[in-house]
Amino acid sequence: MEKQDLEFRGNIVDVVGERIFKGIVTVRDSKIAAIREEDNEENVYILPGLIDAHIHIESSMLVPSEFARLAVVHGTIGTVSDPHEIANVLGMSGVRFMIENGKKVPFKFYFGASSCIPATGFETAGGSLGLAELDELLKSDDILYLSEMMNFPGVVNGDEQVAQKLALAKKYGKPVDGHAPGLRGELAEKYVQAGITTDHECYTMEEAVEKIRYGMKILIREGSAAKNFEALAGLIAEYPEMVMLCSDDKHPNDLVSGHINQLVKRAFSLGYDKMKVLRCAIFNPVKHYHLDVGLLQQGDAADFILVDDLENFTILATYINGRKVAEAGKTLIPSVTVSPVNQFHAKPVKSEDIIVRPGGNKIRVMKAIDGQLVTGELIVNARVENNEVKTDLNNDVLKIVVINRYFHAPPAIGFVQGFGLKSGAIASCVAHDSHNIIAVGTDDESIVAAINAIVSSQGGISVASGDELLVLPLPVAGIMSDEDGYKVAELYHILDEKVRKKLKSSLKAPFMTLSFMALLVIPDLKLSDKGLFDGKKFSFTELFVK
Repeated sequence: MEKQDLEFRGNIVDVVGERIFKGIVTVRDSKIAAIREEDNEENVYILPGLIDAHIHIESSMLVPSEFARLAVVHGTIGTVSDPHEIANVLGMSGVRFMIENGKKVPFKFYFGASSCIPATGFETAGGSLGLAELDELLKSDDILYLSEMMNFPGVVNGDEQVAQKLALAKKYGKPVDGHAPGLRGELAEKYVQAGITTDHECYTMEEAVEKIRYGMKILIREGSAAKNFEALAGLIAEYPEMVMLCSDDKHPNDLVSGHINQLVKRAFSLGYDKMKVLRCAIFNPVKHYHLDVGLLQQGDAADFILVDDLENFTILATYINGRKVAEAGKTLIPSVTVSPVNQFHAKPVKSEDIIVRPGGNKIRVMKAIDGQLVTGELIVNARVENNEVKTDLNNDVLKIVVINRYFHAPPAIGFVQGFGLKSGAIASCVAHDSHNIIAVGTDDESIVAAINAIVSSQGGISVASGDELLVLPLPVAGIMSDEDGYKVAELYHILDEKVRKKLKSSLKAPFMTLSFMALLVIPDLKLSDKGLFDGKKFSFTELFVK
């Protein structure tokens, strides 16, 4: 029995031809069979689906199949996804898990070959991707690009192994994503000339414009922690052909609220040309990464969304390959069964394991900055009691601890300002890039309780407050749940609220910010499982200032 053609009437938004017209879209099987211009009474807008041009799916704490269920509600039909997080935990087997799980649902995941696994030699990771593994990945049709080249010193200094990685991408005709926060001048130009095509780490207009002039495309990022839309939105008006939109990292409760549609609506509200905005959110990533995504042209895959208008931009329905996957705010994609994969060997810790003995009068303190991945470095007076360096709640100087999750090793300990906790502790096994256990707290007992909750769950996030202990287990690689995405988002919201309202954190997204306190490739001061790290000098440094 033949399938009946489906017809959609309304205002057709042609992002290719850059015009909007009344018409009818005919869908046959999974393709756009015809588009004809014809007046009709329908006021709905029909346009291609939205693309997140750079995201780590793992940071949603959901496996790809669950991420898809939530994302389609917001009109997202595809993502350019760097499996960097799970690759750091499990290497090739982790990348394969993401690809295979993503194929189980009607959603267009486009994965990259993670270029820096492990990210640095200054932390302990569980997986590695060398030249042989990258070659195997890049020649696969499942891998569309070489993902963010974080080793920008290696690029500009002509490191041989980095050059070989870039050559592999060129060999297979696949673009290379960048990652070079703050890189300017001749070094930035050299970075671009090496074949790096994008950067999602710009946080000033000046930096972004300079990189565009060198030929690089800029991804405007608005995630759960790093928020650069306000600073960079002007690029949409000035350089619309060189801009894409991305989230980079999106926690589950935020994904329930919205995705790339929020950036589109926000840009509309600021008065930016609607066609330019939509091309940044749809056309540019499809063309740059050569995505097999329909752009609402005859013969294309039937990937499109229906919205109420181009002001409210309410997503009425989402179609992928002609299949309706979301309608009226509800997902139509069923959950799939997940068999967790993991590598977790951390042991429980005791309070005496994280005591800091004084080694001077002054200490280096990390400065967490709300909404940014960068941190500052402060020099403060150490608060010493009973021959121990203690937290200093009056000055918001809290203890931060990183525990190796891959084999038993002594904890790395430092101090951080900016979390604003008044009691208790939080911990997470989502800690970029290597995903060791990271914790921040006001007292050693709470820190230990939060860490040990994650150890017993083989990965997760936790809150310890007095006798109360809450944990969200993340058994898939220690960084993702195997549960329903909406349930995960609800539990995450409960933990997040507990941190902000009961523990009094001043951060908008405390767990997301915590996850970046071990991200060594972003300056200034960070903490790995091996010790305190100076991101500017790219070397270890001492806690005590001599």
